[in-house]
Amino acid sequence: MRTLLLSALVLSTSTAWAQSADSFQSCLANLRAPARAAGVSDAAFARHTQGLAPDMSVIEKLDNQPEFRTPIWDYMAGLVDEERVAQGRALLAQHRETLAKVEARFGVDPATVVAVWGVESNFGQSFGSYPLTQALGTLSCFGRRQAYFRGEFYATLRILQAGDIAPERLVGSWAGAFGHTQFMPSTFERLAVDFDGDGKRDLMDSTTDALASTANFLQKAGWKTDLPWGYEVKLPAGFSTAGEGRRTKRTMSEWAARGLRRVDGSPLPASGSAGLMALAGPTGPAFLVTRNFDAVYSYNAAESYGLAIAHLSDRLRGAGPFATPWPTDDPGLSRAERRELQGLLLMRGHDIGAIDGMLGDKSRAAIRAEQTRLGFEATGRAGQKLLKALRG
Repeated sequence: MRTLLLSALVLSTSTAWAQSADSFQSCLANLRAPARAAGVSDAAFARHTQGLAPDMSVIEKLDNQPEFRTPIWDYMAGLVDEERVAQGRALLAQHRETLAKVEARFGVDPATVVAVWGVESNFGQSFGSYPLTQALGTLSCFGRRQAYFRGEFYATLRILQAGDIAPERLVGSWAGAFGHTQFMPSTFERLAVDFDGDGKRDLMDSTTDALASTANFLQKAGWKTDLPWGYEVKLPAGFSTAGEGRRTKRTMSEWAARGLRRVDGSPLPASGSAGLMALAGPTGPAFLVTRNFDAVYSYNAAESYGLAIAHLSDRLRGAGPFATPWPTDDPGLSRAERRELQGLLLMRGHDIGAIDGMLGDKSRAAIRAEQTRLGFEATGRAGQKLLKALRG
C-alpha cells in the first residue's frame, strides 16, 4: 500500500510539473510578440528563452515578504547588528575615494549609500541565485501581478540584448532584483550608471557602478543633500499617534508646539517638515521622518525597510542603537545570535541544515519542537527567551 501511495504521489507530481512546463512554453510563445513591441529582438528572445523551464518555487515566495510579516524588532535586529555595522565602517574606509566622487556627483552621503548596500546584499555577499530569465519568466506566466513581472522580464531581455551583463551572471532574488544593491531590471535601465568608465553598466561585478547607481536612484527619488532622514523623538505622555504617519508632514515648529523633542533632549530644528512614524505604536521608538526618508522608502516601499537603512546609516556615522526600546519582553536576535541558536538546535539533534543565521523552515520546525519541550508557546519565532533557555 505504501509503495502504491508513493507511486501515485510521484505520478501526480510528475503530471503537475509536465502540465506547468507545457503551459509555460505556451505562455512564452505568446510573449514573443509583446516582447518584440517592447524592444526585444526575435533573435534575443529566442536565444535567452531557449530551453527555459519554469521554477514554481518563486510562486510560493510571492506572498511571503518579510518586511510585512516579521515583527519590527526581529526585522531590525537581523538587519542592523554589530556585525553589519563593523563591516560597513570598514567598507566606508575601503571605498572612501569612490564614495567621495559619488557624493560630489549625486549629493548622497557615503553612509547612506553603504547602508543600502549592506541591507540589500550584505555588502555583495548575498546576491541571490535565481537566474533572472527563469524567475521572471515564471512570474510572467503564473501567479498574480503577471503584467508587472512581464515588464521586468522584457527589461531583463533588453539588458542581455545590450550586453551590459553576461547571461550567466544575471542572477538575483526570486522576484528579479539583482546586483550589489538589488535593482529591478526596469530600474537598472532607468537609473544604472557606468561610473567606472568601462563602457558597461554592471551592478554584478563593479562595486563602483553599483554604489553610483544607488546614489543616482536616491537623487532621482528626491534626496536632498545635507537633509537628515529624520530623528528619533520622545513623545509627551498621553500623546496620540492616531492619524499620523510618514506621509502626514507637519512643520517642525508644529511638532515642537505639541511637545515633541529629540530623544537626547535637544530641540527640533527651527525649519523644515516631517511626518511622525511609530512602527510599534506610541510606546516604542518614534521618529520624525523627512523627505529623505521617503527617498529611501521608495527603494522597496516598506517602512520597516526604510528604517533599517536609515538606522544603519546613522550607526555607520557613529551613532548608537535607538534610545527607546521596542515594546516587547522578548527582543529579536542578531545574525550572530541566530547562528548560535542554530548551533544549539543542531546539538539537540535537530536537522536545521546549514548554520547560516537564516531561520528557514527547518530551523522554525526545530524551534517549535524546543518551544513545546520547554513549555513555551510553539510559535516558531526565535527570540532572546528561547536562546537563553537553550543556553542553559
